[in-house]
Amino acid sequence: MTTSKQMEPTANVALGNLLRSMMPGCTVRSENTQTFSDYPGRHADVLVTADGRSPVTVEAEFEPAPEAERDARERLGLKVENELRAVEASVAVRYPAALERAYDIPAALGESTLSYCVLTIERRNPTPDQEIRAIDRFPESGWLEGSVSDLADLVRIVSAPRLDVDTAANALQDGIDRVATILEEMDRSRPNINATIARILGLDNVPQTRRMAGAILANALVFHEHIAGRHPGIKPVSQVCGPQVGNPQSETLAAWAKILDINYWPIFGVSTEILASLTAAEAKEILNTLQYTVGQFTMLGLENAHNLTGRVFQRLISDRKYLATFYTLPESAALLARLAVARLDGVDWSDRQAIGELRVADFACGTGALLSAVYEQIAARHERAGGDLEALHSVLLEDVLYGYDVLPSAVHITAATLAGAQPKIGFRKTHLDSLPYGRLNDGNVAIGSLEFLKSNAQLTFSNFSHPAQRINDDGKQPTPQSIAEADDEGFDLVIINPPFTRNTTNEGIYSGQFNAAFAAFGTSEAEQRDMSKRMQSVTRGTCHHGNAGIASAFAALADKKLKPGGVLALVLPLSVAAGLSWQSFRQMVADRYSDLTVFSIAANGRAMSFSSDTGIAECLLIARKRRGPKAENYPSDFVSLLQRPQGLAQANLVAKSVLDPEYTRNIWDGPYGGVPLQLGEELVGEMLTSPVGERWSPVRLLDYSLAQTAYTFTQSKLWLPGSRDSLEISSTLLGEFSQIGLHHRDITGPAPRGPFTKDAPSPTATYPSLWNHDAPKETRMTCLPDSSLRIRPGMEAKGDEVWQTASRSHLNVEFTFGSQALSVAFTERDSIGGSAWPNVIFGDPRFDYAFATWSNSTLGLLSWWWHSSRQQSSKGRLTIGSAETLPVLDFRTLTDAQLAKAEEIFEEFRDKELMPAYLADADPNRALLDRRVICDLLGFDESVYQGVRRLAQKWCAEPSVHGGKARPRNATLVIHE
Repeated sequence: MTTSKQMEPTANVALGNLLRSMMPGCTVRSENTQTFSDYPGRHADVLVTADGRSPVTVEAEFEPAPEAERDARERLGLKVENELRAVEASVAVRYPAALERAYDIPAALGESTLSYCVLTIERRNPTPDQEIRAIDRFPESGWLEGSVSDLADLVRIVSAPRLDVDTAANALQDGIDRVATILEEMDRSRPNINATIARILGLDNVPQTRRMAGAILANALVFHEHIAGRHPGIKPVSQVCGPQVGNPQSETLAAWAKILDINYWPIFGVSTEILASLTAAEAKEILNTLQYTVGQFTMLGLENAHNLTGRVFQRLISDRKYLATFYTLPESAALLARLAVARLDGVDWSDRQAIGELRVADFACGTGALLSAVYEQIAARHERAGGDLEALHSVLLEDVLYGYDVLPSAVHITAATLAGAQPKIGFRKTHLDSLPYGRLNDGNVAIGSLEFLKSNAQLTFSNFSHPAQRINDDGKQPTPQSIAEADDEGFDLVIINPPFTRNTTNEGIYSGQFNAAFAAFGTSEAEQRDMSKRMQSVTRGTCHHGNAGIASAFAALADKKLKPGGVLALVLPLSVAAGLSWQSFRQMVADRYSDLTVFSIAANGRAMSFSSDTGIAECLLIARKRRGPKAENYPSDFVSLLQRPQGLAQANLVAKSVLDPEYTRNIWDGPYGGVPLQLGEELVGEMLTSPVGERWSPVRLLDYSLAQTAYTFTQSKLWLPGSRDSLEISSTLLGEFSQIGLHHRDITGPAPRGPFTKDAPSPTATYPSLWNHDAPKETRMTCLPDSSLRIRPGMEAKGDEVWQTASRSHLNVEFTFGSQALSVAFTERDSIGGSAWPNVIFGDPRFDYAFATWSNSTLGLLSWWWHSSRQQSSKGRLTIGSAETLPVLDFRTLTDAQLAKAEEIFEEFRDKELMPAYLADADPNRALLDRRVICDLLGFDESVYQGVRRLAQKWCAEPSVHGGKARPRNATLVIHE
């Protein structure tokens, strides 16, 4: 039914009413004519305000809405009547034209798709009298689309007063730095005190630890100020540690003792120990300093701000000088948490009691980024359903959220971040625990949360001191005073960013460590050995693998604690997708889980990880634990982002796009690419549906048409981008008709494992070897051995046995595409393959020539890359085991004439120089090799050859291939006529 045109104010009132129902903690006003005291002629179509948040204006028009964005921009920076803060964010909305003639505009608006963008002030004016501001538009071009509920989510996110948060963080950081200076000076005169503080925190006695101690004391005082006046007998900070107080240490400790009687142990337990360890003089200087800092903080009006205390401390720890650890970036945490919480089945988000039945755990909570993100997602859903966030707060902290870590300082920050969501609301208890790690009083060892693999309960320490290092005055460890519980199949959601260290790690900070996986906190070799044995004991029969590292043990723990129907959400190294040591985990997921979604990032360097400063590619994994039997080959979603999320709003909308895609695109559909993920006019990634096999290859791709071509090759089809149909081509797995050589430790490892010693190369070597990479010498398919081997005395028989694996074909298992040219090398003599070049032994010597020519053509390079682990920039890895399943052309199906042609092609190219693989599209010799393989060997026509060359161009554009390396100016696509 239609009616006469509706007026925009009518639509604005309806929009305000809908937003009010979804944001009960906010005040929402529509068509308010007295909004801006300094500009009485302006008003806000919709104004959203709340305690602790910045006002947000919504300026809306019917399409084409020529002035909506201009009006939104003009509201930025304006002071709102009776509000502490000015407008930092303003949303421009375009109502659909059909709404203008709707009969029931509230109902129609509730079902409409809106177009909108948000404008935000990025920084304050350089000086008060200047009008110049840095204004950010999201998206940069085009418009977002969504429902009124999506708009409410965006308003909630952008209402955080970032400018005041930054000011508060700067003030706290200045105060913390001054405290660190005081402790630094004290370290020279009283070093034992700082050593005690380090033991309390479970950290080394280094400058960074002193900054962390300052942050924890500042944090406690901020919360002290929140609590003061809300509980009997708790004095304000100024009355216990202000400059007029004679003994601020004694007064503050007395106040904190009263606070601990209420609870707040995770925040005040460790800070009390730090403060008590100081001398009275230094304590007074530190407390006076921090009392002034807390005053600056509270003057900004953040003491009752929704989730802002947590945001301040998250920003502080984002600087690794405050905590030497990798932490989940807030945007990554928000993305993972939204996807995970969205999969929680059957929850009435309006019912606080129903939410209280949920159990969510992070068994390596670190600084609390993931638990905080889950808190925000649950709170947002509850608020959108009309719930009371203040009443929900204690439910979440007391009943829902469980966090464990071996570092008391980490547990402290997690508690502060969670409590900061509603700092004026108290809580009686938490399930945030610091767990034993290292040698215990009874002589046994503990390995933190991983002990839950054997037991549903662990003793913990109510003082949150590091149990492996803290010693009481009597020389004994403190007595355990509480029990942490984690029931098997007891959790609805397990979300973890676990440590990635492996017992085989021997580089960087782990160089020289006996067992890097347990080398934290100065553990001795004996302790590391016993902890490793303990790990083997508790992980027996699980998906854990030593070469996959501790992360796989945490994955096993997550599975054990997750109830059927529950949601698994993990941050893992990208090696999980293809690494042989992760095969048991992938099999576990295939057997026990469904609805798998894997996120990765196509970018390079630090940008390819979801955590801070890891330097390796990571992925996000979300899946649901099955209630019923396994479904064969169920489809999974793989999402490859161009870069990690830039801001919480973008993370939220990326998650929405994945949760509610317009359509699906499967890997077997042909080389048409995935579902594009767009925010406005900006492409942020692609999504592709693929069956879960032994490997999760559709990760870290810029262009999913490459994945589709590579996949169809494994199905004996050649389907090139731009082609309507696929062609027949015979493919198989390398191990089906060849033998892969030995691991290098079986050749030169310590006796009795390895029978050989490696020496310099020699033209007369009895046992020549192609061992290491030397890229400048590996530009031709024919390579010279770079080493010679010598049999160790007494190991002649084993040496002869190993020598039987020598061959002419050698597979590159550590391929740096930006500097190396070959995926397969050929040696004139049979040679032993070493760490970089293991042997491939064929029963038919003619296959050596076909293998070299095929593997170094574009299709061979694509197949190698597709099968490899792409965890580092411009570098792929295979293992001896994964080489067996490498998809290759099935040389057994070639005729004698074709095998002769392969040898002819090899002879033509044996001495031709090939460019590094990332320039395969611009390499004249690679282009000619493609022609010989595609047309002369396989008999395809010119159009197929040209398609392969365009495929080379696509492949060379992949970030995991070029690694960000600049291309020569004259490097353009080469197609031989």
